[in-house]
Amino acid sequence: MDKIFDPRAIEARWCASWEQNGYAQPETAASLRGVDRASLKPYSIVIPPPNVTGTLHMGHAFQHAVMDALTRYHRMLGCDTAWIPGTDHAGIATQMVVERQLAAQGIKRTDLGRDKFLEKVWEWKEYSGGTITNQIRRMGNSVDWSREHFTMDDTLSRAVTEEFVRLHAEGLIYRGKRLVNWDPVLLTAISDLEVESKEENGKLWHFRYPLASGSGHLVVATTRPETMLGDSAVAVHPEDDRYKHLIGQSVRLPLCDREIPIIGDDYVDREFGTGVVKITPAHDFNDYAVGQRHALPVINVFTPTAHINDEAPAAYRGLDRYDARTRIVEDLEKLGLVDKIDDHKLMVPRGDRSGVVVEPYLTDQWFVDMKTLAERSLASVEDGRTRFVPENWINTYKQWLNNIQDWCISRNLWWGHRIPAWYDDAGNIYVGRSEDEIRANPAYASTLSADTILRRDEDTFDTWFSSALWPFSTLGWPEQTEDLKRWYPTNVLVTGFDIIFFWVARMSMMGLHFMGEVPFREVYITGLVRDAEGNKMSKSKGNVLDPLDLVDGISLEDLVSKRTTGLMQPQMAAKIEAATRRQYPQGIEPVGVDALRFTFLALASTGRDIRFDSSRASGYRNFCNKIWNAARFVLMQCEDKDCGQDESLPHTLSAADRWIVSRLQKVEAEVAELFRTYRFDLLSQTLYQFVWNEYCDWYLELSKPALQDGDAEAQRGSRRTLVRVLETILRLLHPLMPFITEEVWQRVAPLAACSGETLMLAPYPVSDAARIDENAEADIEWLKGFILGIRQIRGEMDISPAKTIPVLLQNASASDRTRVEAMLGSIRFLAKVEAPRILESGDEAPQSATALLGQMSLLVPMAGLIDKEAELVRLSKQIAKLESDLEKTTARLSNPNFGKAPEHVQQQTRDLVAKQQQDLDALRVQHGRIESL
Repeated sequence: MDKIFDPRAIEARWCASWEQNGYAQPETAASLRGVDRASLKPYSIVIPPPNVTGTLHMGHAFQHAVMDALTRYHRMLGCDTAWIPGTDHAGIATQMVVERQLAAQGIKRTDLGRDKFLEKVWEWKEYSGGTITNQIRRMGNSVDWSREHFTMDDTLSRAVTEEFVRLHAEGLIYRGKRLVNWDPVLLTAISDLEVESKEENGKLWHFRYPLASGSGHLVVATTRPETMLGDSAVAVHPEDDRYKHLIGQSVRLPLCDREIPIIGDDYVDREFGTGVVKITPAHDFNDYAVGQRHALPVINVFTPTAHINDEAPAAYRGLDRYDARTRIVEDLEKLGLVDKIDDHKLMVPRGDRSGVVVEPYLTDQWFVDMKTLAERSLASVEDGRTRFVPENWINTYKQWLNNIQDWCISRNLWWGHRIPAWYDDAGNIYVGRSEDEIRANPAYASTLSADTILRRDEDTFDTWFSSALWPFSTLGWPEQTEDLKRWYPTNVLVTGFDIIFFWVARMSMMGLHFMGEVPFREVYITGLVRDAEGNKMSKSKGNVLDPLDLVDGISLEDLVSKRTTGLMQPQMAAKIEAATRRQYPQGIEPVGVDALRFTFLALASTGRDIRFDSSRASGYRNFCNKIWNAARFVLMQCEDKDCGQDESLPHTLSAADRWIVSRLQKVEAEVAELFRTYRFDLLSQTLYQFVWNEYCDWYLELSKPALQDGDAEAQRGSRRTLVRVLETILRLLHPLMPFITEEVWQRVAPLAACSGETLMLAPYPVSDAARIDENAEADIEWLKGFILGIRQIRGEMDISPAKTIPVLLQNASASDRTRVEAMLGSIRFLAKVEAPRILESGDEAPQSATALLGQMSLLVPMAGLIDKEAELVRLSKQIAKLESDLEKTTARLSNPNFGKAPEHVQQQTRDLVAKQQQDLDALRVQHGRIESL
């Protein structure tokens, strides 16, 4: 093995090998194992499909680390395992990218026409569509690429058509005029998920609406004056004593020649504004509900581009909504109808793609009746068929399903699955899988003749409508394929909490409706990946991390350029650049895929957001180095030597051998439970502690006496334990750190009498209770205490680790004496001491440094080991210097001006004060010990 672990030297090679050999394919795995797939327990996961033209971000990398760990684990357990990959066509996002490219050439999509425009989109998909799949490969994800899907593939398109046609035939899909989120730039309805509401500074206008009776007026508060042109009523709370006597009367709508009623509705908040609100059913979702309750007219005064239409008075027609707002306020001021204008903070909904304010807009769209579908999804969580991890998300899920609204599934886009509906000139609607099927359908014979011209619906489906089928369309539905029979329902869905409603719930509803069974048994909900301070990662904040920059490293200048590219405001760019230079003064050093994946899993506390600190990944890069160096030691000790491969040859296991094997069994049992409960954070900690502390730091040292001085049977036993425990460790770690474990396993497996082409298909370790040895564990814990006690004395007394020192044992029990005799070689070798002398009762102990091991004292006589006076002088100088340093640091902290420094600088100074005080206390204690000798 190379002396230095270089992840770049192995990652590309193993990625290619795994994929070329098809190890992630269930058929290949079964064949290489020589088993019948039908006899295996199925296990499947579908990947949440990323946007086909997108790139890998930290959230993807985190969730993929979890999914790959689960997939590799169950594959090694012997399950018939499939992790199904794929990408989403991302209707709005992809169409926007292509439209912007065309706009740069002075071309509009309407100039090209639908067919030519779609050709351009497919060209862009072919050009950029492989980026994210190559990044998924780069991360070592063991998906079955032979089963890769794209939501616009012919098979999946056929499934979406089938979904729509069946739901329509069952009366669960209808076309109607309703309010939707409307993006006036993209000119399409968008889902709630594509709307970002943020608090912004605005105004609250108070207008006087004259009573029709002429006896006064009502003051109405509004944040959107332009919508008053479409008012249908004003509303007050029915129990508001100020206004309830007016209910049933009317007001004159200013600027419009019409009267509107005063209605009572408990939707009105008596404490907001004046307690009187305008009701505009065509331009507000809550107002629409009020309008439905009171049978109010629905008056739309906007065009699709958010200009004033012909339903409004002539003076405002054609104006942009904000120009109309200005004109309306000016006109009301002239009429003396502006009561007051207040500054007001309000939540403003903006399209996440276009950035413009979204309008509630009344338009004809296709909807799914969700209440009927939601009932079975609710039942599936009630009866435990679908389980959430963590469980608290069940309440959120149930609350949303209990208050579900019908789903607008049509999008006014060209890129996507086109809705299979046709229209004739009389306005009749025909739904079918094709126009030919419609013409052959007897149900349409009364309105559809052979010469009737049909026009297909121009709209496409909401992306989530196709994604709702993902767990079974990727397995071949609507055909009853072998894959569908084998792997539906899938075992677990790994996803973020932000799409529980938009995707998880809809997959559940469609799976239960079309398949009669839940699409996944468990839903593992991940948190968001935030920066080290807990802030959400965003380009505007300049705190975004690219997972591949962590894997491969990036220079400071390239990182600054990456974070500031595209920022319009120089001041913002300068701020981001300064923060980046402060946080990453040397850029980002490469950590490799294994270290990054292990970091994600170590931080994956269920239900909590991840605060990602790149220094943590650097720490796990050190863990990779530790494994690599341990493997090099083992190979140097064991390659070309007898490692017990021949079971007929006798071997002797030392207490250390039996101890590490026993500890291994307990770790294996703990790991199985932690995988079962999705506690990847505890799983990572358990493996880290066992590998680093127990195997590398202790067992490798404990094995040396037998390897160097033991007889043939003892050497064979230790070498056998070294390689077999290491080989088992590699299998335990492989789902979390696939690259380094595969690389090392290929060298270690033959020594451990293991065969097979790849670690991916090796059996996952299973605990054997018969191999647990409590006595050996107790013996080694005693030995570790002995060695640590001697090392403590050396450290306190500044005695060289290379110097062999005497040791006396006081108050030694019978078991202490037995252990000293049994493990004398290890004691002398590892503690670097002379043979311990046991003091009997009444023996006088010389002046000694002391450490305790249970009731027994470890005494190291100081005579001849240190120069007491010289050591006191040395310590006094150190104490004086540290006292001076502490005084300066404390003075800086107490300076009133220091409170103006950045918080992270203040915290660093507070931490330094604590460290200096701790070091000073330790030096004073050591000075006192030596002075007392």
